[in-house]
Amino acid sequence: MQGFNKYYPPDYDGEKHKSLNAYRGKHALGDRARKLDKGILITRFELPYNIWCGTCNNHIGMGVRYNAEKKKVGMYYSTPIYSFRCKCHLCDGWFEIQTDPKNTRYVVVSGARQKDEEWNPEENGGFAIHDTENNSATTDPLTALEKSTDAHKHLTNVQIPRLESLQDLSDHYNNDPYARSAVVRKHFRAEKKVEAAKRADDDRIKGRYGLPETLKLLEDSDEARNEAREEWERGRRQLEAQSSIRKARLQDKTRSSTRTDTKGEGGLDGTGRCQKYISSIKTELDNK
Repeated sequence: MQGFNKYYPPDYDGEKHKSLNAYRGKHALGDRARKLDKGILITRFELPYNIWCGTCNNHIGMGVRYNAEKKKVGMYYSTPIYSFRCKCHLCDGWFEIQTDPKNTRYVVVSGARQKDEEWNPEENGGFAIHDTENNSATTDPLTALEKSTDAHKHLTNVQIPRLESLQDLSDHYNNDPYARSAVVRKHFRAEKKVEAAKRADDDRIKGRYGLPETLKLLEDSDEARNEAREEWERGRRQLEAQSSIRKARLQDKTRSSTRTDTKGEGGLDGTGRCQKYISSIKTELDNK
């Protein structure tokens, strides 16, 4: 049975050393990372095609593997370009091969030369692979115009929408969720501060005018101000109309009561009744 336990020395401290590799002063990749400080990683590289060594002129077949020094030497748009430096097993010479993302192939840079094994179909009685039409024939202008129109329609109706959908899909899957969450949380904090300030203003107004705490105040905006001003004007006009009606009714009652008081029994007015009352009192006194 294979053992999975590891030996931890007595002086090993997990908080101090973090790992056994750090305790021993070694890298996790071992001897492969001996040149990692120079940006070089030792990796296993297999020759993609046949080459001739530039130092000993010996043939090295495709598929031979070497412990190559892998290093990043450039970028092609977002694709890195790597260099593989290998030592020939037949001599002490070094050769270097780089990746070519533009043409999706490997290129011998120095120390060797690639064996030319490309096959030309035209030289062997065949036809060209990428040029199947005869360019020497006269091109019909109307046919060329029709092809360009069809190509433009295809570009507008098919290719551009497809590229846009692929771009949206790429943005959906490649967006950083932490950055999106940070934007949402920042927006939420700003809204929370605004709501807290508005709640404090509402509480101050309610406390000043003795309004109930459950009363919900409208937001302070131009539209709310205009509506409140119109409502106040409407209420003021209604109050003035009611006051004028009440005043008119009171005046009518006053006039009717005055008219009733100015006429007494027997058709005497108030002054006649007083004089009659005084004379009756004098008569009673004289009789006594």
